[in-house]
Amino acid sequence: MWEQIRANKQKSIIVVICMGALLLAIGYFLGAAFLCSGVFGIILACSVWLIMNLVAFFQGDNVFLSISKAKKIKRDDHPKLFNIVEEMKIASGLPKMPDIYIIDDPAPNAFATGRDPNKAAIAVTSGLLQKLNRDELQGVVAHEIGHIKNRDVLLMIIAGIMLGAIVMLAYLSWYSLILGGARGGRRSSGGGGGGGQAFAIILIVAIVLMILAPIFARLLYFAMSRKREYLADASSALYTRYPEGLASALEKISSSTSVLSSANSTTAPMYIINPLHKKGMRARDLTSTHPPTSERIRILRSMGGGASFADYDKVFRQVHKGGGSIIPSATLKGAGLIAAREAAIEEKKPEKIEKIERARETSDLLWKLNKYTALACACGAKFRTPPDFKGKSIKCPRCGTINPIPGR
Repeated sequence: MWEQIRANKQKSIIVVICMGALLLAIGYFLGAAFLCSGVFGIILACSVWLIMNLVAFFQGDNVFLSISKAKKIKRDDHPKLFNIVEEMKIASGLPKMPDIYIIDDPAPNAFATGRDPNKAAIAVTSGLLQKLNRDELQGVVAHEIGHIKNRDVLLMIIAGIMLGAIVMLAYLSWYSLILGGARGGRRSSGGGGGGGQAFAIILIVAIVLMILAPIFARLLYFAMSRKREYLADASSALYTRYPEGLASALEKISSSTSVLSSANSTTAPMYIINPLHKKGMRARDLTSTHPPTSERIRILRSMGGGASFADYDKVFRQVHKGGGSIIPSATLKGAGLIAAREAAIEEKKPEKIEKIERARETSDLLWKLNKYTALACACGAKFRTPPDFKGKSIKCPRCGTINPIPGR
C-alpha cells in the first residue's frame, strides 16, 4: 500500500510541476508583452500561485465544503452513515475518522477533501442517502476513503487552484489585450525594426499561450482526476470486499437526471461521478473529469469472486489492452487474492420498505439540520415548524389543539 501511495505522489508531483511550468511560461510572455518585463511577469505569476496554494493548503477543504453548501453532522444525526464511515476507516487503516458533511440536494453524489488523512472530510448528498442501500453507500464511502488514503485530496485541491491561477492570468491578459494594454509595449520598442519585430514575436507567443495554456492545464488536471478514480474504485473493492456495492451505486448515480446545483467546473473532479453530466452523454472525451462510468462498472463486475488489487488490475488490463497497470508492481506483488463477500443480511429487506426507511432517515436529518422544531400532538399528529416561525404555540391541523413550541 505504501508503494502505491508513494507512486501516486510521484506521478502527481510531475503533473503539478508541468502545470507550474505552464503558469511560469504564461507569466513570462505576458509580462514581456504587456509589462515590458518577462521577469516581472514570472514574479507576478509566482505570487499569484503562492497565495492561492497557501489558501488551498490551509483552507482548501473549507473552501470546497463552503462552495458545495455542505453542513457538518454528528453521529446522532445519522448513525448508519457514521457507522459505515467508521467501518471503512478501520478497513483502510486511516489514523483518524474523517468529518462527515451533508449536502441538501436530491442529486446523488459524494466527494472527499482535506489536507491529509489526519484532516479530511467526506461529503454526501441527501439524494445519495435516499437512493442507496447500505452496501451501495458503503461502496461510495470506501471510494472516498480511498482518495484520502491515497493522498489524492490535497493534490487535487492544489492542482485545481493552480488551474484557476492559469485561467485567471489568461483572462486578465486577454482583457488587457482587448483594452489596448499592449500599446505601452509598442511605444517602448522605439522606432527600430528589430525591436518592433521582437515585440511582435513576444506578443504572438503570449496570445498563443493565453489560448492554449488553460486548455493544456485543464487536460492535465482532468487526466490526473480520471486515473485516480480507477485507483479509488480498486480501493473501494478492497476495503468493502464487495465490488458489486460500488458498481450498483455508480449505476444508480449515473442514471439520475438531476444536476447538482452547487457544483461547478472547478469542484466537479472532486465528486465520485461528474455532477455536471447530462442525460445520454458519455464521459469518453479528453476533457471529461471522470472515466466512463459504464467502464468503471464493467471492471468492478468482472472481478468475479475476488476483491483485491490484483483482481482489479487483471480486469483493468483486459479492458485497457496494452494500457499498462494503474497499480504499482510492488503493491501487486504483496496484494494476494481476497475473496469477495456476500451482500449484507439487512439488504435482503423488501426494496419498498428499505426506500421508506431511507426516506424517513434522510428527511429527519434535513429537518434537524435546517433547525425545524418537531412537535407531537396528543391526537398522534406529528408536524414541524420552521426556524423563522415567530409564534409561541401552533394549532394542530388535525384536532385543533393548541400546542406550545418548546423553548418559547
